[in-house]
Amino acid sequence: MHFLDQAKIYVRSGGGGPGAVSFRREKFIEYGGPDGGNGGKGGDIIIESIAGLNTLIDFRYTQHFRAPRGKGGAGSNRTGAGGEDLVIRVPVGTQVLSEDKETVLLDFTAPGQRHVFLRGGDGGRGNASYKTSTNRAPRQHGTGWPYEEAWVWLRLKLLADAGLVGLPNAGKSTFINAVTNANAKVGDYPFTTVRPQLGVVTRHAREFVIADIPGLIEGAADGAGIGDRFLGHIERCRVLLHLIDASGEDPIDAYHIVREELDAYGADLVDKPEVLALNKIDAVDEKTVAKLAKKLAKVSGKEVMLLSGAGGIGLDPVLDRLVDAIGPAETGTQPLQDGEEAPAWSPI
Repeated sequence: MHFLDQAKIYVRSGGGGPGAVSFRREKFIEYGGPDGGNGGKGGDIIIESIAGLNTLIDFRYTQHFRAPRGKGGAGSNRTGAGGEDLVIRVPVGTQVLSEDKETVLLDFTAPGQRHVFLRGGDGGRGNASYKTSTNRAPRQHGTGWPYEEAWVWLRLKLLADAGLVGLPNAGKSTFINAVTNANAKVGDYPFTTVRPQLGVVTRHAREFVIADIPGLIEGAADGAGIGDRFLGHIERCRVLLHLIDASGEDPIDAYHIVREELDAYGADLVDKPEVLALNKIDAVDEKTVAKLAKKLAKVSGKEVMLLSGAGGIGLDPVLDRLVDAIGPAETGTQPLQDGEEAPAWSPI
């Protein structure tokens, strides 16, 4: 399945149906009078979050969503049929943004959340509703209230408990493959990870989700490399695991680069709890590892953990530290909000 975390779509609710102009005419009734019914209400645009999705790829091929309009009223005071609501299903973690991407209109953080995004127009009044003591045979009617429409952006922020950060080739993909059921691509060149990866860790009868994002380089906040686009996927993580390559040219500088890019991105990423780990310790000698760990602890003010994802060294202590930082598991999901489930959307 292809990964897509941003999509622009057009949505339009249904307009209200027109009211009817009709008069009651029966053989033995001398004065029939008006009996035109009201028009039906147009369909709403409803957005719902569901579990089991982790991409917006469907919205690359279907970008226009229009709810049906209400039917017109008829004689004998018959109200027109209302248009069916159109439900757009999105992954949990999706945000709905205005066309200029400046305003967050909706934010889905749990399965089953439903919101009426655009309301369908009310039906127009039939001529029977215009009858008064002085206007016994009205011929006016309402044409129905118009639809609502908008261009919006969908932006997906994956929901994970822990997020992996570090420079390219810091060993993030190897680590997530070692501790989860993920199958991330691993290579000896930068940017082998070009899209976020999710994996589920099981530790002490506890499960939590860890996210691996493409590596950061200096200037990522200004668009260098893949840029900071994917940092949005770790905004909701409770803890960050910062991996530093012990065999790299300058591990201390690598630490500062990543911290500066997190600070430049904002969203309080730099203030999140951080577990700092020196990776690939089996690639250098013990004396060098001890020296690097001491320097990192001094500049970061944090305990430096030692591990090797490829060699399976030190994984358990790191996972224990992540479990402690994540805290107790959350239970329960938010119930449906708008009553019965409406039909799913279909391409227009």
